[in-house]
Amino acid sequence: YRLDGLPPIDADADAAPPAFTADREVGADPAHFGEGLARVGDGLIWLTWRAGVATRHDLRTLAAGPDPFRYDGEGWGLCHDGERLVMSDGSARLTFRNPADFAVLGSVDVVDVDGATPLRDLNELECVDGVVWANVWQTDRIVLIDPGTGAVVAEADMSGLIEPHPAVGDRDAVLNGIAFRPDTGTFLVTGKRWPTMFEVAFRAG
Repeated sequence: YRLDGLPPIDADADAAPPAFTADREVGADPAHFGEGLARVGDGLIWLTWRAGVATRHDLRTLAAGPDPFRYDGEGWGLCHDGERLVMSDGSARLTFRNPADFAVLGSVDVVDVDGATPLRDLNELECVDGVVWANVWQTDRIVLIDPGTGAVVAEADMSGLIEPHPAVGDRDAVLNGIAFRPDTGTFLVTGKRWPTMFEVAFRAG
């Protein structure tokens, strides 16, 4: 499933690059700038940037449910760790929420690899095997975060992934999309306004 910043949501038939053909799509309130998208059971939760609304969608039809969740502040990224939702808001904090009612369950402040510096601008998230993977806004970094401590336990430098880089002359066209494929153990990585989606296998360096 792919969420563009502006509606609609696309449901991809096979989620395999380079062919990316939408099987289904659904629009939403044009005033809602979509950010994070997380699958929970047989549904999707669609986070918005500044509207304070997270809409719920049927996994098969993509139809929105009648009662969206409400929250304070901004929404940047969202993933589901199997029990909780993990949400970013552009700060150095990850917030844990109940997927049933979006109630706050707790939070953790993320610290960079030096063990001291708060890592702000946490953006798109992906939860994989107890670790939170996060894009860092306006950088080519993907960081791996221990959600129990907030420590960055590893990072990937994605610079040079796409050339020429679309962000040249466009400060918003940055690395901003990561999704795990459990069937292959690989990740789909892309960016805002990028024409390409990459399938990547990460290895410890």
